[in-house]
Order: sequence, then C-alpha cells, then structure tokens
Amino acid sequence: MSQTQWPNPLIEQRADPYIYRHFDGYYYFTASVPEYDRLEIRRSATLGGLSHAEPAVVWHKHQHGEMSALIWAPELHFIDKKWYLYFAGAHSPEIVDGLFQHRMFVLECADGNPLTGTWIEKGRIRTPLDTFSLDATHFFHQGRHYYVWAQNDPDIRGNSNLYLAEMATPWSLKTPPSMLSKPELPWETNGFWVNEGPAVLRHGQRLFITYSASATDTNYCIGLLWADINDDITDPRAWHKLPQPVFRTHWQNRQFGPGHNSFTLSENGEDVLVYHARSYTEITGDPLYDPNRHTRIKVFHWDEEGMPRFGEPPADHA
Repeated sequence: MSQTQWPNPLIEQRADPYIYRHFDGYYYFTASVPEYDRLEIRRSATLGGLSHAEPAVVWHKHQHGEMSALIWAPELHFIDKKWYLYFAGAHSPEIVDGLFQHRMFVLECADGNPLTGTWIEKGRIRTPLDTFSLDATHFFHQGRHYYVWAQNDPDIRGNSNLYLAEMATPWSLKTPPSMLSKPELPWETNGFWVNEGPAVLRHGQRLFITYSASATDTNYCIGLLWADINDDITDPRAWHKLPQPVFRTHWQNRQFGPGHNSFTLSENGEDVLVYHARSYTEITGDPLYDPNRHTRIKVFHWDEEGMPRFGEPPADHA
C-alpha cells in the first residue's frame, strides 16, 4: 500500500501516536486522547484500518493521587511474552515553577489480546531525580532492554532532556541514567526549551533516536540522534546530534507542529513515520488543550549514507 492510499489525517484528535506491528499480524495503536483521562488501544490487520477500528478503553485515570490527571503519551510494548503500557500522569493539572507535575508509570497484561486482557498497575518507574518526567519508550538492543525518556533536571535550563538506561525489569531501571541530549540549539528552544518524545529506529550499522523539540505550536519539530550499533550506547559520547531538524512545519501544505513520532512498517515492508500535526495555526489558549493534533503516517526513505530522509509532511487529503 502506498502512502497516497492512507487518508491524512489517519486518525483525528489523537496526539502522541504509537503504532506497533505485532507478530500476530495486527497493528496496535495507542495515543493521548483529548480528555487526557484514559488509555485506549485499537488494532487492525492493516495500517489504514486503524482509522475506523473500534478503540478499547483498558484503563481509566484515578480519582485522586499520582495517576489522576493529564494522562499522556501511552506506548504499547511486548516484552518477554507480556504486554506493557508506558504512560505519564500527574496528581494535578497545575503548573508549578513553569512545569507540569508528571511522573512515569507502567501497566502489565499477561493475556494474548491486550484489548480484552486484564491490565495490572506495576506502578511508577523511578529515576534518581524526582522531577517532571514523561514520554518513555522501550527497545531491545544487543541482548539488553533499554528505556529512553524525557525528564527535567533543575540544574539544566529547560523543560526536559533525553535520558537512556538499561532496564532490570519492564518496570525498573538497572543502570544510572545517561543524558543523551538537552535543548540547546535555536530550533530546540522556540517557546520552550524541550527535548521529548523519543522514538528508536535501527538501520544498517546505526541506531537512531528521533525526538521532538520546542513548544507544541508551529515551532514543534523532530530532531535526530544517532550512534554506531557497536558502541556503548549508555555513553553519551557515542551519540551524535544533527544540527538541524529532520521534520518540521510546512506552511504551503498547512501542516503545523509535526512531532512526537513513532515508527512502524507497512504491509509491504516500507518504513513508515507515525506522527501528529495540526492543519491550522489559530489556537486559543494553551496549544496543549487544543484537541486537533491528528495522527498522520507517511512512508520515508534512506539516503546513500544510511540516514533517514523523512521529507515533508503532506497536505491533508481524504
């Protein structure tokens, strides 16, 4: 299936999209819902079918406590024959010292079908800093499980930096976090100083991490880190940051603030970029509470040097 056969947007009012293609032949989709109050999963035998697949609500936010507000950016992972949902939540929607109050949590499901199975709260994933943290992802590399996330360090200017650590279990860390990137370049510091939403990709002899930067309006964009697959990826010196964003607002196509991406494969094995973007700039109030960050997908390619080329966000079309 070519990307021209996929509607753009693919799924309306779903931000921070994550699509996982499982060995059972299904595509699984989860994302932030506009109400920020629940976790949904939908699945389809085709990528395009996700657009009208019925979502199953597998978890609701608590009435009180640390998982009672602003449930953000879930990701569904299959680790050691069990399903895991990583997400961020807060005890209050209030902003304190310029930041929300999110921490990272995980659910576990041992059943075959995560839409109908029983989900168990495994609790908070703790890091050495008890600060604003979110947007966790998992990947398996060279026989080890790794966790990558965004977190605030009060001693470093900005909302969040990117960190990586090896995992002891799907709900705990084994090694001290390594900071891979912080917001420092002009395109990472528009509106807010932000590195967030990491996504991992392998190709050839390189490991890539994309991430989103700046405020969640037209400034939002995607940057890229890469490392050699044989290097020690817990060593920040192994990682290289590209000096310019690799995917950004396209005014002519009216695609604004593309970001918080993930990756999947099409039915034909093509590499697919999954992301959200708006089709207008006129936002009243905080962009975070504008519901129209829609899920979109597009095929991307690789250049002769083995680097990804994401191209431009295509215009809306049915």
